[in-house]
Amino acid sequence: MSTGAGIDVQRQLESLIQDFRAGDPPMPVIVLHAEDSADDDRVTELVDELREGQQRHGTRLAVASTEPQPGDLDPTAQAVRLLRDLGDSRKWGDRSAVYRPYSFPRLGLVRALQEATDDDEMREHWPTAPAGTPDGNAQREQAQAHLLRILARQRWRPRRPSRRNRQVLLNDVQQFLPMGVLGAFTALLTRPEWYVAVLAGIGLMVLLAGLNHVPGRAPLFLWLRRESRWFLTTTFLQSAARRRPTSVRLLRPVRSWRAIAARAYDVSEAMREGGPFPLQLYVLALFEDLRDSHRRGSWDLRGLKRTRPPVLLLRRAGRENGGIELIRAVSDVRSRRSELDPLLVVAGVAAGDAALLDRGADGDPPVNRPQPQPPLRSGPSRLQQRLRHWYDEWAGNLRADQSPSRTNALPWVLRIPLPRDELVQLRQTDWRCVRAAHRPSVARVVWSVYSLVVVLALAATVGVVHARDLHRTYCSAGLLTADRDTELRPAPGGGTECVGIAAGDVRFGAHLSGGADEEDGRLRRLEELVHTENVEVLRDHPEAYVTVVYAGPLSSSPVDPSLVKGVEELAGVYLAQRVVNENYRVKLRVLLANGGADMGHQRVTADAIAEYADRDPTVVGVVGFGRDLQSSPDVSRRLHAAGLPVVSGTNSATYLPKEFSNWFSLAAPDEHQAEALGLVARQLRGRAGAPQALVLARDTEDSQDRYTSEQALYGGEMLSREGFRLLPARTYRVANGKPELRLHAESICRGETVPSVIYFAGRVEDIGPLMTQLGVEPGCANRQISILTGDDLSKAKFSGTGGRDGVAPRITLYHAALAELREAASGTAFYQDAAEHLPWLAEGEATYDAPDFASGQTALAHDATRALYWAASLGDVRQSRAATWINLRGVKLDGMATGTIDFTDAPLYGERHGHSIVLARVRRTPEGVSKAEVLCSRPAGDTAPLDVKECSIK
Repeated sequence: MSTGAGIDVQRQLESLIQDFRAGDPPMPVIVLHAEDSADDDRVTELVDELREGQQRHGTRLAVASTEPQPGDLDPTAQAVRLLRDLGDSRKWGDRSAVYRPYSFPRLGLVRALQEATDDDEMREHWPTAPAGTPDGNAQREQAQAHLLRILARQRWRPRRPSRRNRQVLLNDVQQFLPMGVLGAFTALLTRPEWYVAVLAGIGLMVLLAGLNHVPGRAPLFLWLRRESRWFLTTTFLQSAARRRPTSVRLLRPVRSWRAIAARAYDVSEAMREGGPFPLQLYVLALFEDLRDSHRRGSWDLRGLKRTRPPVLLLRRAGRENGGIELIRAVSDVRSRRSELDPLLVVAGVAAGDAALLDRGADGDPPVNRPQPQPPLRSGPSRLQQRLRHWYDEWAGNLRADQSPSRTNALPWVLRIPLPRDELVQLRQTDWRCVRAAHRPSVARVVWSVYSLVVVLALAATVGVVHARDLHRTYCSAGLLTADRDTELRPAPGGGTECVGIAAGDVRFGAHLSGGADEEDGRLRRLEELVHTENVEVLRDHPEAYVTVVYAGPLSSSPVDPSLVKGVEELAGVYLAQRVVNENYRVKLRVLLANGGADMGHQRVTADAIAEYADRDPTVVGVVGFGRDLQSSPDVSRRLHAAGLPVVSGTNSATYLPKEFSNWFSLAAPDEHQAEALGLVARQLRGRAGAPQALVLARDTEDSQDRYTSEQALYGGEMLSREGFRLLPARTYRVANGKPELRLHAESICRGETVPSVIYFAGRVEDIGPLMTQLGVEPGCANRQISILTGDDLSKAKFSGTGGRDGVAPRITLYHAALAELREAASGTAFYQDAAEHLPWLAEGEATYDAPDFASGQTALAHDATRALYWAASLGDVRQSRAATWINLRGVKLDGMATGTIDFTDAPLYGERHGHSIVLARVRRTPEGVSKAEVLCSRPAGDTAPLDVKECSIK
């Protein structure tokens, strides 16, 4: 600042700005004028220096155009002209100012109404009949409709140059951003891929933006704009709504639109009548926009970031350019309204026009109010002291000066006369420019675009890492959520498999690595059939159904790519569900649970089933868990703790029913199977001395398999009991899914003693390599050798039944099977139901010896499901989980696929009798084809023991 007055005024302005940082001090209209008219130009130069200094300090500053305009305009119209252009944010400084530019939606709305009111098309539509008459009311409605059409054509915004259209579009789209985020979040709840949620949000925003810019219509969500809310709720405009009241219901868009339309017409009529109302409305809109731009509680904390108040400069305010009227309007609006606004007005006035502002801070003080005396100091700082004194006095008298009785007062005007000696230009070395403390606010540093970018980057990184972790851990996952009932676990041989309970939309068939073979396709089809049946049950019978969980091997791996067991068991479960739901009042809902390839993750599956059962009381029990593994006791214990009974069709473990009261099985125990095979061994020994026998078992040290260990134990005991001399037992390893049998075959066949009987305690997939090895070894190829083995061989498909397996030429295979289907076929509707409900069966394929049923897996799973359902629906009434457990010991069902299912004689913690069992023999025919035949059998429910005569091998 080049003058003493300029330095002191600038210091006073910065003092006000410093106070603004800490609170909301009242901002006066500072009017600067010289004491002598000859110094008016120096005052104007001082105002220009203030403008340059405030711009360098980063103040949002606007300079009103006070140059004379052509035309014969009254002072009020000139004042309106000064305000109209202030709605352009470019008038308020450049990018050097603190924080982002201002926005003036309220001022723009008032200007849009003014332009629509002054539109040439509107002149002929104003009503001419008196208000309240029928003609007047009709004309008024027509005028309102035409006004709304003009406003809609303007998009309810002032007419702007074409280069501003892009910014208007962005301003409109901003209100749709929350809708887009809401649409994306809603899409995320369905757990789609992340790009689907993004496209859903963007698509919703584009759709709303398109609807918003339909030509000739009002913008979409007009009533939600902040300027519309102000337009409806401000009490300043109530005086304009003279003819009918306008109510505000922001949650009722139709009623709110009618309120906006009525308010717009009333305000437009008031503007048309002229007077002080249009000018005061412009001033009020400007104040409201600036107040909103400095609101500290806003979402972006803009009021805490904009630490300097906006400044409006009037270089030379006079009556002819509307400056005096503008100052008066500012004071009048502030006196009428109770809110404080942040606008600081600095005006330069000619000395001769100062009297037009009536009285200022140096006028007569209020009656009986003591006037503080300025400090008696001399020197260059005396104007500075007077300025501080004048401001304190003005702020102290502000309440009284706003009284309506003081008609000659302009309470918000602080008039400062400047003496000539203070306006003399100083030496350049004495020029000063004071600035308030400009340390950046904490909000500007913490809550800014840069910090938002950092936070978003961190959130995106955490979200991506979290989403990747969810996708790596769970079978079905979105960006934020996942179906935690199913998990991805390592599969044998590499890769992953989906295990757990499919209580949602998970399909285990979708996670198979292959997908082209018949087994994979059938699994997917069965899953959809079960899902369809469940949907109908939940939709049509929500109060009359029970839920049964089937747990089986529903995935494959490179080591064990076969899905035969799981697919065949699932077919039996689905068949039971269809029969039940078509014939009984209490319906059956089936949930599928995958224990992994060869049930390797059945412990995880049992935990998932138990956790889900805690949430769903309709779950009454479990069918499946048909493999005897090292984890089987833990599985039974976990389900026991959850109160869930288990009915297994194929698990032949002898110890499980003895240790767990919730375990029920249709499979003949391993010990019973060995005893039955003893009838064959007794005939093979004959009357000779003690022949030699060998137990060949799969090595289970590095696996979970317990079935082969049980088979080896009971098989060895049986051979010793039948009088065989046992050679040292042998165990073979399995590497990459292939049994290592060559060295064992060479040692057995080339030794001094070759056993005549081998008890094979292995799996069905190992029998082929064993036959191949024994068939080419010289010591075994020319000898008659009998191989005895357990029920796992019932899954083999020998040549006689169109399968892939066979036996060596001079080897006879005897194995046990769990399902006697031939004798039970004539007394069951199982095959008739299968032909009706299993869509892949052609006519005539639903027979007991058909490839899909010969193994007995489907029949056993069907019977187990029917038994569990019977207990859960006793008396045709839905039973609880505990009641189902108790009712299982009263189950006796005739006409099942394997015979009669009878649990009535099953002792608690003991073995029961009456399991279905078959002893089968497989040998090579002279034609070179392996032929399987049944030696003897018992259907389920028959407790009569087998004997040697019945099971004769001759």
